[in-house]
Amino acid sequence: MSIVVAIRALANERRLQILEWLKDPEAHFPPQVDGDLVKDGVCGIFIAEKLRVTPATVSEHLKVLSRAGLVRAKRIKQWTFYKRDEAQIRKIKDAIKRSI
Repeated sequence: MSIVVAIRALANERRLQILEWLKDPEAHFPPQVDGDLVKDGVCGIFIAEKLRVTPATVSEHLKVLSRAGLVRAKRIKQWTFYKRDEAQIRKIKDAIKRSI
């Protein structure tokens, strides 16, 4: 986990919006056929639709967030679901606090 990678990931309004929605997925996304919104995460397709971008575009945003340790991906059938990695987010927050 690198503070620089995390800060770069957070320096984008769409990625910040995704993280905000994933804080309370039941409030922001419809129920899913596969995967529980809270336990498994939100399907990337739903995130793309809500952001009004293509699945390829949202995939890039989610890769950046994953590499930064801010979200975790989980495959169920042919879908990929994303949820916040709260433990990593806390570590990143603590590292940022210690560095400034």
